[in-house]
Amino acid sequence: MSTQALSSQSMPPIGLIAGSGRLPVHVAQGMLASGRRVACVGLVDQYCDELPALCDRFGSAGIVRIGRWIKLLKKWGVQEAIMVGRVRKATMYQPFRIVRQLPDMRALHLWYSVLRYDKRSDAVLGAVADELEIAGIHLMDSTKFIPEFLADPGVMTRTTPSADQMEDINFALPIIYRMGDLDIGQSIAVKECEIIAVEAIEGTDKMIERAGQLCRNGKWCLVKVPKPEQDLRFDVPCIGLETIVKLKENGATCIAVEAGHVILLDKPNLLKAADEAGVAIVGVERPAGV
Repeated sequence: MSTQALSSQSMPPIGLIAGSGRLPVHVAQGMLASGRRVACVGLVDQYCDELPALCDRFGSAGIVRIGRWIKLLKKWGVQEAIMVGRVRKATMYQPFRIVRQLPDMRALHLWYSVLRYDKRSDAVLGAVADELEIAGIHLMDSTKFIPEFLADPGVMTRTTPSADQMEDINFALPIIYRMGDLDIGQSIAVKECEIIAVEAIEGTDKMIERAGQLCRNGKWCLVKVPKPEQDLRFDVPCIGLETIVKLKENGATCIAVEAGHVILLDKPNLLKAADEAGVAIVGVERPAGV
């Protein structure tokens, strides 16, 4: 074993707080490729089945059992952690949610001191990050171990957007960044310089379905960007293979994402799938003054 590998193995493990989807798997693989050990808290009913096998330490915890997250991470000697993966926020509005989720005392403290009147994503995730920091666990940039998955500038697929679609994208960008300022969502659907659908709590996939229902003749664009002041520790926007499937099913033929700030999960296969589906993917720059 090399001196560098020995040094990495002697370092504390990096924590991974994992929601649903493929992103936590890719992050764990990136951590391992860098020679670091992975200590993961998988959120119950969220994390991917293959994730535990990639981790040196693994435990599960409820979405609002923040005290257990901290207890496990501290037990494993974690000083730095990454929090990635989707969490189905809509479950907060399901019947019997309190019984199902059983928040612990740390979560209850956050609720009554910070989140009672503001449950927007930035407020929730920022409060969780502060609670982890108080416990001595620093949240890292969630893209640190997956730089190869970030969107490139320009057209990334062999399929290219039409002139009309580029006009739609340029029309939509100032609007979606204003939406990000208000912490409403990260995606909109646009065609012929008209906003068809806006993402809110339902998530991108449901918004895509709604846009497909509203625009039956298809050939619309999905525009997905981070907030103007995006905190890279969490909630960095992602496009995955399931997004391509949804777009094809619902008539979209173009995706625009901010270069360097949107994650393309399993990037080579995603670009190949987009070409097969006839969907162009283009990395755009943030407009001046936004």
